[in-house]
Amino acid sequence: MRILFIGDVMGEPGRQALHNVLPELKAEHSPSLTIINAENAAGGFGLTPQVAQELFALGADVLTSGNHIWDKKQIFDLLDQDPRLLRPANYPAGAPGRGWGVYETPLNGPKIGVLNLEGRVYMHNLENPFTQGREILADLRRETPLIIVDFHAEITSEKRALGWYLDGLATAVIGTHTHVQTADEEILPNGTAYLTDAGMTGGRDSVIGVRKEDAIHRFVHQTPSRFTPASGRLWLNGVLIEADPTTGRAVRIERIQKKAEQ
Repeated sequence: MRILFIGDVMGEPGRQALHNVLPELKAEHSPSLTIINAENAAGGFGLTPQVAQELFALGADVLTSGNHIWDKKQIFDLLDQDPRLLRPANYPAGAPGRGWGVYETPLNGPKIGVLNLEGRVYMHNLENPFTQGREILADLRRETPLIIVDFHAEITSEKRALGWYLDGLATAVIGTHTHVQTADEEILPNGTAYLTDAGMTGGRDSVIGVRKEDAIHRFVHQTPSRFTPASGRLWLNGVLIEADPTTGRAVRIERIQKKAEQ
């Protein structure tokens, strides 16, 4: 069983990259579930209901997110209404939406669980993603052994520690948020596939998806400047996980980095 995970989609250029190459990727790999991190998909910050529906139409089965999911308040109702849209599970009780779900696959195949968590280092003072993640996984595993974790976090050490902490409980722990794909993919001893960051889908000639001129201006002048998603050369970053549907253990992990301009 194969699961396709696409790294943070950055604004309209990222959506265009999906439009250009996602159908080809899905035809090539035939994933049972396609997960896309969408927290930057609307203008580079946040998500709107219209953009969420566009991503579903492009081929997403599940949308995960992170700290920017709250940037556009019009998404709040959809977080409550659509179980295919997730926000990090370790926000306090009462926050809109849900942080995990279990999803059907084609031809009555095994169900796949998806859990979204957010880190705390240099982020928000949230509930502990380690302890809360384990508790949620215990519940999810009553329904399916196939579970993908999107850990939206800032630093490598926190991501890597969570990978080890959840080894054997999740099929994969995939990091998002830093927008730079890492080259440390592996399958941990108890069968959990791990990657520190899946990367970013959008403009390649950029600073983590933002126009390079905007980012350079802020670093040089130390004054606020508007960040705009970069266009031009596009690419799609992500990861493909292959798993044993009976045990939930990963058997293969492959990074994807694909030119996406046409």
